[in-house]
Amino acid sequence: MSGHVTNEELFARARAVIPGGVDSPVRAYGSVGGTPRFVTSAEGAHVTDAEGRRYIDLVASWGPALLGHAHPEVVAAVQEAAARGLSFGAPTPAEAELVEEIVARVPAVQKARLVSTGTEATMTAIRLARGATGRDLLVKFAGHYHGHSDGLLAAAGSGLATFALPGSAGVPAAIAAQTLVVPYNDRAALEAVFAAHPGQIAAVITEAAAANMGVVAPASGFTTFVAELCHREGALLISDEVLTGFRAAAGGYAQVLAEAGEQVLPDLVTFGKVIGGGLPVAAVGGRADVMDLLAPTGPVYQAGTLSGNPVAVAAGLATLRLADDAVYARLAAASGALSAAVGAALDEASVPHVVQHAGTLFSVFFGAEVAGGVPDYATAQRQDAGAYGRFFHAMLDSGVSLPPSAFEAWFVTAAHDDAVIDRIVAALPAAARAAAG
Repeated sequence: MSGHVTNEELFARARAVIPGGVDSPVRAYGSVGGTPRFVTSAEGAHVTDAEGRRYIDLVASWGPALLGHAHPEVVAAVQEAAARGLSFGAPTPAEAELVEEIVARVPAVQKARLVSTGTEATMTAIRLARGATGRDLLVKFAGHYHGHSDGLLAAAGSGLATFALPGSAGVPAAIAAQTLVVPYNDRAALEAVFAAHPGQIAAVITEAAAANMGVVAPASGFTTFVAELCHREGALLISDEVLTGFRAAAGGYAQVLAEAGEQVLPDLVTFGKVIGGGLPVAAVGGRADVMDLLAPTGPVYQAGTLSGNPVAVAAGLATLRLADDAVYARLAAASGALSAAVGAALDEASVPHVVQHAGTLFSVFFGAEVAGGVPDYATAQRQDAGAYGRFFHAMLDSGVSLPPSAFEAWFVTAAHDDAVIDRIVAALPAAARAAAG
């Protein structure tokens, strides 16, 4: 394909038949400008676009490429599974094997059910929480993303404890009103919303560490506080580890918290991304008594023709089994070295910024108004997205593909070795100067 078609031509062709030319909005480069790169292949730490240009990749399929793209053993597992059949609509032995891997890594998970997407996992978790408690209301934090089901596309109201308004066209106000939105890392606001709706809140759902408004980790002790408040008020805690699960650390962000002295056991946990190794697999898991409320053992209905798809499960199982201590050590080293180098380059160019971490995840917020740190969504919205756009395009021109939005996490892989990191670091000074300009 190289030399015969351009990214611009492909984007025009896609826009003619696909809304916005993309199948997921952030891919359209709307927040950074320019033409999206149409990727035709990937290997290790690199992706190659339709024009034949190769980039160092810091998107990693938004997290799943933990080992690097097209890892030979993962590809082989997928090929072997595909050769046996693509889908059966029946149980397969590998489904239980993948869930056993999750259970072994996450103390809060006693049982889990496989689904196909993170949106489906969080939707099921919320239905389970409502079924378990007999309550209707849900609390989420502003800036946290839990998929695109109607009740979760809610924006914060005018007060700290008001009903939410729809955050998307097509979401009925009555459905959005079942979700209460409060500022992240704000204990008083969370207490106020429980006080305003006594006995009505089924669950609080939270990203284990926020990674959809840039990376914003929970303040020290905040997750413990949320769990204790939920349980005191008879509500469940749902921890969304779709992005952080088996990416922030071997045991997800729960492990990071535990290592910091917070032994939090959420009632329900959702997973995605890494557990599919690049194919569509997600899961909801948690306490056995809550999980057993799912049909066919309980009254909470959930089903999916492609749930536990054998090819996708093979990819996830191979990825988790290969993700050993050496892989996580490499991720930590690459993330630490790269984030430090980004900070140093921006300091040298006198660009106000802050780099924030959550395990091996990190992101960079640009602008004087956020340089003191970003604890919540309101602060994240004050970042200088224009500076990020200039930085993004300078890095892209140097052959480094960053997330095409200032509100996303950066992802390294186990294939980002020292030589790859060195090449990224070499591109940083010019990009920092572009951001300054």
